[in-house]
Order: sequence, then structure tokens, then C-alpha cells
Amino acid sequence: MANTVTLADGTVLPALGVGTWNMGEEPARWPEEVESLRYAVLNGVQVVDTAEMYGNGRSESVVGEAIYPYRKKVFLVTKVLPSNASSQGVAESCRKSLRRLGTDWIDLYLLHWRGGVPLGETIDAFKKLQKEGLIRHWGVSNFDTDDVYELDGCSRIGECVANQVLYNLEHRGVEYDLLKTDYRRKIVTMAYSPIGQGQELLKSPVLADIASRHSTVLGPATPAQIALAWVLRQNNVLAIPKAASHEHMKQNLAARDLELTEQDLAQLDAAFPPPTKKTPLDMI
Repeated sequence: MANTVTLADGTVLPALGVGTWNMGEEPARWPEEVESLRYAVLNGVQVVDTAEMYGNGRSESVVGEAIYPYRKKVFLVTKVLPSNASSQGVAESCRKSLRRLGTDWIDLYLLHWRGGVPLGETIDAFKKLQKEGLIRHWGVSNFDTDDVYELDGCSRIGECVANQVLYNLEHRGVEYDLLKTDYRRKIVTMAYSPIGQGQELLKSPVLADIASRHSTVLGPATPAQIALAWVLRQNNVLAIPKAASHEHMKQNLAARDLELTEQDLAQLDAAFPPPTKKTPLDMI
């Protein structure tokens, strides 16, 4: 299993991070969400991903509270909406995110998806934030292969360090050419929803069968851990599953030590076939 990924500047990060989509939506769950994130950081997770869109900023506030005592341990990622991706909009959004996050810098700032603002204008705004010390790296999200090619016209290879996309057993289209395209441009692929949305994927009898042959430090493996281990095995891929409770976080972290066999992988390929042609990028 690939346990780490390396950014273009040599920064090495654990391949398992944590996402925070929908966190901060329910005030009653806030303490549990904060505790879950702190548990992750104290157990080796560095990458914590959020966005200004999530809960209209409330997710960033949860993250800010959670990581405040451990800021230097965390590689903090947040995103700007395409509607705010103009020169002025990026600058304003970044500062608002910094205030909600309670920090002086963002480690990785992403364009959440393509919008109407010219890509070059957004990237120039990112570079300005870098010069000001407000962000350390920049990247993109939901960029398909053609979008990544377009980066060549307004940035040098190694400047865009990440592309966050939907990637799991049910959504394997990125394997056709996007994963390779990212890698050749020194772009780490960040996999959001690596164990799917809802429970449909986890009801797969194939996942249950494979799980029955494995165990973790917590006991018998679960279908969710098998699905996560499948993503984590990929080179140059960083997975950011959400876990809003302590127990869920423990289960995700235990997946780091699972080693899938050739038999396991063959079973998964039969149940969830890899792509045989280019398809439009899946998004949630």
C-alpha cells in the first residue's frame, strides 16, 4: 500500500487524510466532530480538507476549533467557490476562510470546480496569495484531463500540486487517463468520497467476502475498510474520507494497514470494472 504521497516541492504527506463535508451543519454534533478531527491528527493524519462552501463556512469553523492546538501538525486544505474565483474574490474569500479557520496560513488552497472566471485570473490570484504568505500551495478540484492540460497555458509544471476528484470503486473513470495526466504533471490526486456516498457501495457482497478474509487492529475488517484500502493502494493518490465520530475515525485509520491480495483486486475488478474508454468526470 502507498502510505505517503509527495508534492512537487518534496513535501511528504500520509496518504490518508480526512474530509469534512457536512460538518458544522448540526450544532449538537459540533463537539463530537471536533473530537473526531483531533483524534485523527493525534493519530498521524496530517491532511484536513474543508471548503468555504461546506455549511456556508461552518465546516471551516469546526476545523479551526479542532486543529487550533495542533496547527503545526496539520496540512490544512480549503477551497474557493468558482463564483468567488476572480482576482478580488479569491483574495476576499481566502481572508474570510483564514478568519474562520483561526490561522495565519492555508497549506493548500483549491479552486473547487471550473466556473466562468478565466483560469489564468484565478491562478494569478493564487500566486499573489503565495507571495503574501497566506497560502503555501495551490491546486484545483474536479478538473478533468482537458482542464489539467489547460493549466499548462497559465502555470509551470509543479506549481499546481493537487487535483481533488471523486474516486472510489463505483467511480473509476479517472483511471483511464486522469490519474496518469496528474502524475506526469507532478499533481497529487486527492480522492474525495473514497468509500462512496451513502451505503450502496458498502452493501456489495464482494466487499463483504473480501473483508471476511482480513482483519485490523480493531478486529475483523469491514467493507468500508476494504473500499478505503483499495483507494489507498494507488500511487500518487491521497484519500480524504469523512469521519464525524471518534469510532468512525478509528475504523478509517485502521484501514491503513490492510494489504489487499491479487485475488482481492481481481474480485474487485470483476465486480467494479475499470474503464475501457474516456468518460466525463464524475462529480458529487
